Amino acid sequence: MSVGTSSAPGAQRTARPPAPRPGDLAELGIDPDQLPDGLVVADEHGRVICFNAAAARIAAVPAGQALGQRLETALPLEDLEGRRWWQLTDPYGGLAIRVRQPERNLLLPGGREVLVSARYVRTEPTGPVHRVVVTLRDTEARRRTERSHAELIATVAHELRSPLTSVKGFTATLLAKWERFTDDQKRLMLETVDADADRVTRLIAELLDISRIDSGRLEVRRQPVDIGAAVGRHIQAYVAAGQSADRFLLRVQRPLPDLWADPDKVDQVLSNLLENAVRHGEGTVTIDVTPSVSPRERENGENAATSVTVSDEGPGIPEESMNRVFTRFWRGSKRGGTGLGLYIVKGIVEAHGGIITVGRAPGGGAEFRFTLPVAAPAYLT
Repeated sequence: MSVGTSSAPGAQRTARPPAPRPGDLAELGIDPDQLPDGLVVADEHGRVICFNAAAARIAAVPAGQALGQRLETALPLEDLEGRRWWQLTDPYGGLAIRVRQPERNLLLPGGREVLVSARYVRTEPTGPVHRVVVTLRDTEARRRTERSHAELIATVAHELRSPLTSVKGFTATLLAKWERFTDDQKRLMLETVDADADRVTRLIAELLDISRIDSGRLEVRRQPVDIGAAVGRHIQAYVAAGQSADRFLLRVQRPLPDLWADPDKVDQVLSNLLENAVRHGEGTVTIDVTPSVSPRERENGENAATSVTVSDEGPGIPEESMNRVFTRFWRGSKRGGTGLGLYIVKGIVEAHGGIITVGRAPGGGAEFRFTLPVAAPAYLT
């Protein structure tokens, strides 16, 4: 479609028809079949003169069959109430000031939903329509996003219901019958309320992390991190909570390069991976901390990164599930919780410029390995 250009003051302007010329896309080196969206163009008589490959795929109509047909025949669209869209909008006989139809959901024969927008090209502002340009887009990606949001809402509602019911029940009971309970009974109830409040707090934190990851706003505040010591603190916490010290094997290969990372977020990654290994794995949980090659090209030597590998001796993750482990809501056969933890872990690692992988451990269980580049903050470089 050509665009008029302004000339110098006083110069005569030459009117050019705004209709698309056959050579326009060719002059740009673009074939309509290379366009990612469906493109359908009808001439001033309503006959289809362009029906690209994406349109043929989305509409399930061969281009050769559509070319030369009336627009409403080649592309029989209906709105969500079952009305024929071309008769409803009447592009050639409708309002002379209308220049477009905004994007909306319409239905193809068989009920398949597509996103459609249209542009009316006129030779003069209120003149007859010279071309109708229609774009088509598949709704599958949008549907997946909507399903994901719906699943998130349902999961959050389910996860919130249980602790909030417990909190409400215990607090109501204590308020109504405080004098009837012993101090030990009161303490047990209050400890349960406290634990459930922590559970709600963790869920809210997960939701905030997901929001930041999806929007690319997850902040990383880099500080010096001794990752071997950080793993040691997590192991000590498990031992203090009743796990056997023999359950864990920590191996740190030194010297390690100086690692600059967000200590709170590194703790979050370690906590999630160790919890998965302890809760869902079996046998010894082995944590290897080693110098590594940076996942990105950097100039600070071959050992420009630190890798942490967490493995167990349990049943492991089925091969067919490996590519879904880091997606939202993934759960193994025995997994509980929201299924958001590993999705957040991946987002945190990637926000540091690192990578995380999953595989099978030498002992047959699951093996998670993440690698963080040892980048320093910008103000120190």
